[in-house]
Amino acid sequence: MYRKDGTQPEFFLIHPGGPFWMKKNGGAWSIPKGLVDADEELLDAAIREFKEETGINPAGPYRSLGSAKTKSGKSIHAWVFAGSWNPESGIKSNYIDIEWPPKSGKILSIPEADRAEWMSFDKASVMINSGQLPLLKRAYELLS
Repeated sequence: MYRKDGTQPEFFLIHPGGPFWMKKNGGAWSIPKGLVDADEELLDAAIREFKEETGINPAGPYRSLGSAKTKSGKSIHAWVFAGSWNPESGIKSNYIDIEWPPKSGKILSIPEADRAEWMSFDKASVMINSGQLPLLKRAYELLS
């Protein structure tokens, strides 16, 4: 999601929740994303995941940014769309269960995202997970 601040776009990024990400900042932020369910179209999955992780109901039109591969080899497909969000309202993320500490047998319920922020392209380029940087660059090129 983006908005225009004057002539330059700002990008909406989320920070992952939970104890592993608690003290990580630069390179930890992400676009809202997730797994595609069986028989689900890629764009439909992106819309569903965005809403699940933020509580925001996205609305098109959507412009494809193609895909990018993460270091682990997973493909991320993304779209860009204009939207609005007031930082004072926060986000309403869904919760997931993780084992924490690892191999402890203890289950902890955490939000998939614990906060969100509008960022300039320059700031987002530093804060976003490096595997998603090509998608951010494509969005910036489309919108500038």
